[in-house]
Amino acid sequence: MHCAPRPSPRSTALMALALAVGLAAPATSQPHPPPAPYPISDVDTAHGDREFHLLWPDGAPGAIGSEAADQPKLTVYRARAEDANGAAVVVCPGGGYGRLASDHEGKQVAEWLNSLGVTAFVLQYRLGPRYHHPAPLQDAQRAIRLVRARAGDWGVDPTRVGILGFSAGGHLASTAATHFDDGRADAADPIERPGSRPDFAVLAYPVITLEDPAAHVGSRRNLLGEPADPALVGLLSNERQVTARTPPTFLFHTADDPGVPVKNSLFFFDALLAAGVPAELHVFAHGKHGVGLAQSDPALSSWPRLCALWMEGRGLLSRAPARQ
Repeated sequence: MHCAPRPSPRSTALMALALAVGLAAPATSQPHPPPAPYPISDVDTAHGDREFHLLWPDGAPGAIGSEAADQPKLTVYRARAEDANGAAVVVCPGGGYGRLASDHEGKQVAEWLNSLGVTAFVLQYRLGPRYHHPAPLQDAQRAIRLVRARAGDWGVDPTRVGILGFSAGGHLASTAATHFDDGRADAADPIERPGSRPDFAVLAYPVITLEDPAAHVGSRRNLLGEPADPALVGLLSNERQVTARTPPTFLFHTADDPGVPVKNSLFFFDALLAAGVPAELHVFAHGKHGVGLAQSDPALSSWPRLCALWMEGRGLLSRAPARQ
């Protein structure tokens, strides 16, 4: 296995100094009230009776049961026809690979994407300790393939399918962005024919490295079990897996994140720059972990607007007919 070198401490420190800035809110701004509490669990029940699709209707590979937690799925949030621009995003809620924050890092995010004309697909992926790697990655890859395979049905462009993840879901999104294949044109299952490389990635306060001291220990334990295989720790420390084919990436983090150290985003951003991959990183001076859209924080609530500007600048929000 080839591992790219870890970014130097000096370059990381300079980047942190340059990027750790706070954004002051206008004096007249009024923060939104916090969302109502939602029970975070190992299955996604945040979407009511919305359209959803099992990734493997006949059972996921390696499934050890037939309960809801054994059946990864996508819940579909279609952009309104008058707004739809053809872009699509698979959304990976966080939760330390042990549960899913499916409301504030799933449902609410999908609704925000809809407001941009983007069709969103919230992923319920398999979790530890019941499942370990490679199950979550299999689920994310299958989700991207499914969106591409059914692009015509959902009115999306198969060349504009991105992935967005929060915290441990950000690790899953970064894993999908660095561990992918081009599909198998001769596969009997038509969903396995498209490639699994996302066309772009959005990583929100992501877990990136599984190596100490910057690792999020709970995510590593749930993903790999204990003791973790050192080879898998290296393989899934995604700052080491960035190549020129890693898709363009937007990241945001807070400098004093108490849950996942900001070095996770700095490592990945540094690796993207070294590989020549277009990237944008916003580090805010202060903020707790797990804020989602951060509607109650005058500074952090600007990240969705910054992300939308990045997407617009890359032509991802331009109207285009869905390719069949």
